[in-house]
Amino acid sequence: MALPGLVLVHGGGYAGDCWDPTVAELRRQEPALDVLAIDLPGRRSRPGDLRTVTFADWVDSAVRDVDAAGLDQIVLAGHSLAGLTIPGMAAKLGAARVRELVFAAASVPPAGATVTDTIGGIAGVLARRRRGVVGPGVTPRWFARYSYTNGMTRAQRRLALERLYPESARAFHEPVYRTGMPDDVPRTWILTTRDRALSPKCQRAGIAALGGVQKLIEMDTCHNLMISEPTRLAEILIERCRLHPR
Repeated sequence: MALPGLVLVHGGGYAGDCWDPTVAELRRQEPALDVLAIDLPGRRSRPGDLRTVTFADWVDSAVRDVDAAGLDQIVLAGHSLAGLTIPGMAAKLGAARVRELVFAAASVPPAGATVTDTIGGIAGVLARRRRGVVGPGVTPRWFARYSYTNGMTRAQRRLALERLYPESARAFHEPVYRTGMPDDVPRTWILTTRDRALSPKCQRAGIAALGGVQKLIEMDTCHNLMISEPTRLAEILIERCRLHPR
């Protein structure tokens, strides 16, 4: 059975290598699955000016990576701030190529709102303090440790903190629109029940902003599930891919 490719899109302050533990599990569990973990502009392999980058730039760069990889049909999974990116990718690539969208502990504001408008807790306080800031910044380690890594092993926590990258400040204050996102592409949400960055309440509001999802999967873990629970996350992603044989 030929499977669609699996495209993984990282969230804020990270790059494609945050998916490494899950990618290793995907390759162990389903060696025939084509997996692409992309880097968005301004980090690692992708040049970009984090002072001026927009959601549209993220989308265009990610779509170019998918095309360059030769993936004609994909399941598209996005973590955290990638909740802003994968709807735009689906709009560009179309329902004929995107077989399913998987939102993993994602940030999904209502149309016209910003990420800063919708996140609470410490994350919201930090985001609002940076309102109007132009230059990029790296997530403070104390915040990442508290908000992203609760319940991790020491080795997992070290990996999560070592792979922080500078992020655009303006991304948190740009109004979000999902114009053109295909309604007929199934949507799955992985809800992290011990999430300190995006609480279950915030995630459920994101589900409502999307107009609902067809599948809700709860995971008893922290925000960075791709590091804390790579085996279980790989199982879920492979299961979603197997629902859409080519």
